[in-house]
Amino acid sequence: MAIVIDGRESGFKTNPDYKITFEPSPRRVRVQFNGEWVADSTNARLLFETRHLPVYYFPRSDVRLDLMRPTEHHTFCPYKGTASYWTIRVGDKSSENAVWGYPEPYDEVDAIKDYVAFYWDRVDHWYEEDEEIFVHPRDPYKRVDVIASSRHVQVILGGETIADTRRGHFLFETRLPTRYYIPPEGVRMDLLVPSDKVTACPYKGKARYWSAKIGDQSFPDIVWSYPDPIPECPKIRGYLCFFNEQVDAILVDGVEVPRPVTPWSKDWQEKAASVPDTRGPVARP
Repeated sequence: MAIVIDGRESGFKTNPDYKITFEPSPRRVRVQFNGEWVADSTNARLLFETRHLPVYYFPRSDVRLDLMRPTEHHTFCPYKGTASYWTIRVGDKSSENAVWGYPEPYDEVDAIKDYVAFYWDRVDHWYEEDEEIFVHPRDPYKRVDVIASSRHVQVILGGETIADTRRGHFLFETRLPTRYYIPPEGVRMDLLVPSDKVTACPYKGKARYWSAKIGDQSFPDIVWSYPDPIPECPKIRGYLCFFNEQVDAILVDGVEVPRPVTPWSKDWQEKAASVPDTRGPVARP
C-alpha cells in the first residue's frame, strides 16, 4: 500500500517523469564543523533529483548524532515526504537546522530513510578523500573539457570589440553553453574595472570578476577569470571569459554565436526577481 503523508500521496502519482536516484559514491566524504568531523563516510550516497544539483546523504552510523539535537522544524517534499531537522552543536558554536533526513519517506524513495544530509553552507568544510570541495558535490556524470582553439573569437560589447583572439580556450561543460576563455592580451583590459565579486565553482575553482566601462555605459560583473583553478582545470588559468548572454555578440570565425538562455540571461534574472526560486541551486559559469 502506498504511503500517504499528511493526507498527501507521493508526487510521483501525478508526475511519473520526475526522477530521483540514490547512488553509492566510491569516495570518502567528510564534513567538518568548528574543528570537529561531524560526518566521515566511505558509504555516502549521491541523491540525484530532477532540476536539482546532487546532494550527499550519509548513513546515520557515520554521522556524529551525539553532537546534534532534533528540532521542531519540518519541511515537506512532494516526492520524498516530510523532513526532520537537527541542529549541530560543537563547543560554543551551533548551526541551526543544518542537518535533515526523511525518517518515513514515500515508498519510491524508501532507501533514504536511514540517511541524513547537510546544508552545504551551514558547516565549515567538505572533503572528498583529502581534497576540500566547494559549493556542492561534483556530479560524476558531468564533463568539463577545455580545448585550445585557433578559431577567431571576437566579443562585441557596447558597440566596441572588447576582445579579439585566435588563442582562445573553449570550455565545454555538460548542460551549459560553450564558454570562450581569452588570454589577457586579447582583451581590452583598459575598458575593464576590477570588481569585488567572487564566486566558486566545484569544477573550476574561485572566480574573480571585472565590470566593463564603455563610454557612458556600465556593464557590471560581465567578465570573469580563474586565477588559480583547481588542478583538474588548469588550461583556463588567467584567461578571461565574457557572459555570452549579456554581451552584444560573440563571433567565432565571423559567425555570431546564438545567444543562450540561461540563469545568467537578463530576462531570466528579471523574471527570477519577481518569482520565488524553486529550482534549487544552479551551477556556476
